[in-house]
Amino acid sequence: MQIDPSLQTNADNYKLITNLVVPRPIAWVTSLGETGLVNLAPFSFFNAVCGDPLYVIVSIGRRDDGTQKDTARNIETGRDFVVNLVTEDLLQAMNISATDFPPDQSELQPANVHAASSVHVKAPRLAEAQVSLECKLHSAQPLGANTLFIGQVVMFHVADHLVGPRFHIEAFAPLGRLGSPSVYCRTTDRFELPRISYTQWKKEH
Repeated sequence: MQIDPSLQTNADNYKLITNLVVPRPIAWVTSLGETGLVNLAPFSFFNAVCGDPLYVIVSIGRRDDGTQKDTARNIETGRDFVVNLVTEDLLQAMNISATDFPPDQSELQPANVHAASSVHVKAPRLAEAQVSLECKLHSAQPLGANTLFIGQVVMFHVADHLVGPRFHIEAFAPLGRLGSPSVYCRTTDRFELPRISYTQWKKEH
């Protein structure tokens, strides 16, 4: 089947792309409002895009009424944010934080999670997260109904039990996002496939 997005509704196109480009990591973003209120919200248009410097991207859409989401506004004004990664023990808390709470209410208390101080940015991280990435805003790019935020990672927070020799990360199993609106996946079913050189490939073929 061929599906021309120009002939479909925005809702159908969103459904298609979020069900086909999978799995996607979840950025559980903490940001700080101008009054000091901590905002917490999950986004699955997220990934790492550069290793030198360390850049991640988070793409944030607008509310159904077209207004800017709290996280986007906070990042634009505060110029920093923290990406916390979601493990299975935090799944229900993450789901609660996706509720459309009013702008003057933090999601931390309803989700029963706690803020912890960051090192290089003003926005706090989540104390319960096994991994948090402190990010300073590099740039923001409007993309249709979304805004693409590029953040430079300036500090890693990684639980001690995850870090092996030479920074090998062991037993870290964040959740991933599959289809819209509510399908997720685990990352515990894994296999290894070493790369081969061109010389090795020539010998085998």
